[in-house]
Amino acid sequence: MKTETRVPLSRPYIDERDEELVVDVLRSGRLSLGPTIERFEELFAEQVGAPYAAAVSSGTGGLHMLCHIAGVQEDDEVITSPVSFVATANCFIFEGGRPVFADVDPDTLNLDPAAVEAAITQRTKGIVVVDMFGYPCELDELREIAERHGLWMIDDSCEALGAEYKGAPIGSHGISGTFGFYPNKQITTGEGGMVTTHSEDEWELLKSLRNQGRSYDSRWFHHVRLGFNYRITDLQAALGIGQLEKLDRLLAMRSDAAARYGELLAGVEGVEVPLADDAAHRRSWFVYVVKLAQGIDRDAVLERLAAQGIEAGLYVPAVHLQPYMRERYGFAEGTCPVAEDACSRTLALPFFPQLEREDQERVAAALRDAL
Repeated sequence: MKTETRVPLSRPYIDERDEELVVDVLRSGRLSLGPTIERFEELFAEQVGAPYAAAVSSGTGGLHMLCHIAGVQEDDEVITSPVSFVATANCFIFEGGRPVFADVDPDTLNLDPAAVEAAITQRTKGIVVVDMFGYPCELDELREIAERHGLWMIDDSCEALGAEYKGAPIGSHGISGTFGFYPNKQITTGEGGMVTTHSEDEWELLKSLRNQGRSYDSRWFHHVRLGFNYRITDLQAALGIGQLEKLDRLLAMRSDAAARYGELLAGVEGVEVPLADDAAHRRSWFVYVVKLAQGIDRDAVLERLAAQGIEAGLYVPAVHLQPYMRERYGFAEGTCPVAEDACSRTLALPFFPQLEREDQERVAAALRDAL
């Protein structure tokens, strides 16, 4: 008889092939700035349909460099989503930009194009869009708005590797963006990320910026611009290659787990499951986030789940209501009512490729009891 243990919120999928590739790099002695990084970039670019990819130390670092390249200046307004990880706003705040949060669509939890349009002022310089929880945002509508107003646009696709918009992979639509490889993502390198671009000039600039502004056309210690240390290691790249080799299987396992949750939670009163795909949007399952009905004590639900060995999480608090955002910019409740309502009711359930049906049944039963 199986002994019931804690069901974690997430768990990376690492196999012998991953270990083999990492050990090969360890034995090679070339742990950084080596050929494994270039191979990882080539394979990733091919996977997402982008001509160029630059591996970096984190998704945040990639987003920051794209904002730096975009030329963000002090007090430039940049519009982004309040339903995201804080890096989506931090990336341009680092450069002196000022965040402007536009509200989201209540179903997709991605930026509402009409709200973005309404948020544009004479000080607006750009938009950082998000493919939240792996569901593609309205790229075409948002890009049309950006182009009409002369704004740059960056896609935070850190949660969306494997997603498709209008039949083409996220990364292939001509917009520069960033993917993330934290341990709970579709693939992991521990920490790490990848910037994709359709501009060779931007790609060369990214490779320089991530390595302290170094020029690769001259001497070793020859720095032609102010840069950052956003390098990834060959060890991480080796793990990334192993993960990419089985990406299709990992995505299928995630999709299967999501479908099982959909079956198990169907008809559970007080629980709204994630939005289904449609002809234009194919989600890449990153996390499984449900919405609880208004009036349910979410903290009490979390405590009851924890008492039964089920780890769940608050995914995600509204960015503009984070303490530093309130203190620095004076944001308060009422700024983005749709986002605030959603963020007050979302709950992430245990979700990862190797999640077994038996454990999902435990989660569903525990959630039903907790409600």
